[in-house]
Amino acid sequence: MTVSQLASDEDPGDSSTAVTPEVVALRLPKYYQVKRQLLELTAAMEAGSPVPPERELARHYGTSRTTVRQALAELVVEGRLLRMQGKGTFVAKPKVAQSLELASYTEGMRAHGLHPQTKILDIGYVTADDAMAVLLGIRPGGRALRIHRLRLADGEPMSIDTSHLPARRFPGLRRELERHRSLYETLRTAYGIQLAEAEETIETVLADPHDARLLGVDPGLPLLLLSRHAFDVHGEPVEYAQSWYRGDRYKFVTKLRRS
Repeated sequence: MTVSQLASDEDPGDSSTAVTPEVVALRLPKYYQVKRQLLELTAAMEAGSPVPPERELARHYGTSRTTVRQALAELVVEGRLLRMQGKGTFVAKPKVAQSLELASYTEGMRAHGLHPQTKILDIGYVTADDAMAVLLGIRPGGRALRIHRLRLADGEPMSIDTSHLPARRFPGLRRELERHRSLYETLRTAYGIQLAEAEETIETVLADPHDARLLGVDPGLPLLLLSRHAFDVHGEPVEYAQSWYRGDRYKFVTKLRRS
């Protein structure tokens, strides 16, 4: 894309207010003005389209490359743009709007028309400390099965999951997972376990270098950390899991009702 194709610098303004657009623009940081203009520009572009280079944008908007770089960086963090090392910056795909419900990752991705994939990074038995023993309903020092997985959709890394389950309750689960990549599907078909409810918390964390490498993002990118404590129909604990979702590719949706 060339400079001649870029959106106009003019802010649309609001004739219904006494404050003129020029005054509003003066009050906003320069990088934020550029950010708004970039949003207008990229809104008309298809996902995967390249964004003009920093030098060209700086010349068009009459500002420094540092200012442009800051605006671009925020849009990358927000998931509006995608930065690819050595290739440039591109318009990002829309975020996956994941409903907050007791469903597996596989079910959620299929519901969005995406092809889910799971790579087991590590699976093995660990000794449960006091806190984990309480969560899984086992004695302290008992064995828990730890499953560490990378989740992908259409070949793109989306999240990292770590699940813990009571080992004695699910003998042979390691072997079963080699045949059925979906944990919840395996629990249902191989053990007759039906999940009934879960308590889930959501918070934000920053990607450390190891997780960033697995997810193919820059270190420090905001991630959405979901911690889930799941129970079966009898109220027995089944799983304690933590999932680190890419903040640039995910948003969560839930329905609220007044009681």
